[in-house]
Amino acid sequence: MPEYYIGLMSGTSMDAIDAALVDLEHAPALLATHRRVLPEDLRRDLRALAEGGIAQELECYGRLDATLGELFAEAARAVLREAGLGPDRVRAIGSHGQTVRHRPDGPHPFSLQIGDPNLIAERSGVTTVADFRRRDLAAGGQGAPLVPAFHDLVFRSPGEDRVVLNLGGIANVTCLPRTPDAPVTGFDTGPGNMLMDAWCMRHLGQPYDRDGAWAARGRVLETLLAAWLEEPFFARPPPKSTGREHFHLAWLEQTLTAIGSTPAAPEDVQATLCELTAASIARAVRQYAPATRRLLVCGGGAANRTLLERLRHRLPGCTVESTAAHGLDPQWVEAAAFAWLAQRTLAGAPGNLPAVTGARHPVILGAIYPACDDAPAAT
Repeated sequence: MPEYYIGLMSGTSMDAIDAALVDLEHAPALLATHRRVLPEDLRRDLRALAEGGIAQELECYGRLDATLGELFAEAARAVLREAGLGPDRVRAIGSHGQTVRHRPDGPHPFSLQIGDPNLIAERSGVTTVADFRRRDLAAGGQGAPLVPAFHDLVFRSPGEDRVVLNLGGIANVTCLPRTPDAPVTGFDTGPGNMLMDAWCMRHLGQPYDRDGAWAARGRVLETLLAAWLEEPFFARPPPKSTGREHFHLAWLEQTLTAIGSTPAAPEDVQATLCELTAASIARAVRQYAPATRRLLVCGGGAANRTLLERLRHRLPGCTVESTAAHGLDPQWVEAAAFAWLAQRTLAGAPGNLPAVTGARHPVILGAIYPACDDAPAAT
């Protein structure tokens, strides 16, 4: 019997909500997808909130939480329309929400995702699972990354060591050894698309560098690249995770000013940002998964041809290819993962991997917001 779940994902790029309807009866199978682009004024407010640059922060938090809850619900309804299904056919929605602050280190670790799950359940008519990260934090983990358990299910192979690379706003890797009893590991490597997207918006008025074409026209500024790679996060051992509160335009500009690269051509800075992403990822793979023979790329950055070329250059002997070659479209891997995590939660099964997050033990992730049987969903 089909096991239909919806995964909702909005990542650190803050560009859109991805909704995926997935059949989890056997191997995860995508049935329908929907992408809802976020309005630029909303994206601007989200970035300001995440980076700590907004007045009346609590008021803003509440307003954006409700706004995003409505938009997540609309995305869930849209993917149901795409599939021609009613909400009664879906067991649950797994909503990642939108991260606005991620502070896993220090005396009081926390991670905050908004997009009110009460509104999602009420408007969609589907039981909703949300707030996935905080239980792992309570158990001493980073609360991220959480998708490696899904990568293990879908992409592990007994024939070769693999790494799955998620190229969202932040890049993270999942190391999948071919040995069956070897633990899966994973961590954030640093910026993925986030800094490139921000620089592209500033200078071209475009949300991202299509195919990496702008970066391809520039030249890498080696002094600037070396300065960026001195960032302490890159040298920290895992478990580790990061986000927009760390890597943002102000971080980039501080280094430009410090080394006197402010007059540098914008396309050269873009090329150097692309190289920073490739270099930090390649360094992590060589250090923590040196036997890797295949790098499977997912997330929005999988479409950046220049970035993939730089990864191939820095990882000779390693095949770099999209997860599409292994049965799952790179755009929808994370949304499908949160559908699967919702299934784990309803089954009372752990969703985290302590070897990845650093948690003391496996935990059941998320909180459940039941749909009301007698409350019809909005259309």
